[in-house]
Amino acid sequence: MPTICLIPGDGIGKEVVPAARRLLQATGLDLTFVEAEAGWATFNRTGTSVPAETLTTVTSSDATLAGAFTSPSHKVQGHQGAIRYMRRTLDLFSNLRPARSRPIPGSLPGIDMLMVRENTEGLYVENERRYAGGEIAIADAVVTRKASLRIARVALEQARRRRKRLAVVHKANVLPLTSGLFLETVMEVAKEYPDVETYDVIVDAAAMKLVREPASFDVLVSTNLFGDILSDLMAGLTGGLGVAPSANVGERYAIFEPVHGSAPDIAGQGVANPTAAMLTAAMMLDHLGFREEAARIEAAVDEVLASGPVTRDLGGTATTEEFTDAVIAAYTSA
Repeated sequence: MPTICLIPGDGIGKEVVPAARRLLQATGLDLTFVEAEAGWATFNRTGTSVPAETLTTVTSSDATLAGAFTSPSHKVQGHQGAIRYMRRTLDLFSNLRPARSRPIPGSLPGIDMLMVRENTEGLYVENERRYAGGEIAIADAVVTRKASLRIARVALEQARRRRKRLAVVHKANVLPLTSGLFLETVMEVAKEYPDVETYDVIVDAAAMKLVREPASFDVLVSTNLFGDILSDLMAGLTGGLGVAPSANVGERYAIFEPVHGSAPDIAGQGVANPTAAMLTAAMMLDHLGFREEAARIEAAVDEVLASGPVTRDLGGTATTEEFTDAVIAAYTSA
């Protein structure tokens, strides 16, 4: 009987997580749900974006499904981005972001790829400072052999289970010490996987090829910042952030979250698209070993995306609740 921690977070997270919970309950699996809080609203109320009791709930659960977290675009004393803090604190070093063609406008055909993103280092260590009265800003980018080794193994194992092609995305031609260490380490591990075709692509060339020949990619692996940016590009090729799921996985814990943000402009209106949260829930079930139910969720979501009703961001008029009702009906009738 797996225990699932639910963290709605901010904005539309409070709408899409309950929608995903309804769908998970409709699977008939014996799941126990517990709730916890984190995010910008939590910080404003408590002085911390991730309370200690939330970490305790996450670590005592079998998996966590999160919604969305707001982060200010300016420095706020004492604030740490909730998901970045949990990634580092719980050592969720692997960020998995699949991108697959969906039956919706704006989704290109023939795409089925996966970004494996190193999730704890790079520029996202958030070590910044200013000098010269604020006229000079410097940020540290941290790349270690240890982190590069373990993300390489995750990517290669993922590629081995898929079409056995791995693109190592880097900028070692300009950053030979940091990006170079990442590239060297991944290629070294790749020698242990002779059945996987491993090749390197400079990040700007990868961006162009993703736009021009997205179907040529299978699995991509990259450092934190590059993986973050390119995975959003991948989402744009397959219908947008509203349909993009992701997982943060470590050796002991896993937090699953949609790629989209908190969308404060539509929060509370009942029109948020829960597709990404539902597909993220499917990833979570697959992680827990419920592969058949995960596949059924994905099929049900695609069925409703194809036939409707869909939410307004996809050109429809359905509310979050109406879309959820339709996906549950498609799931239960399959």
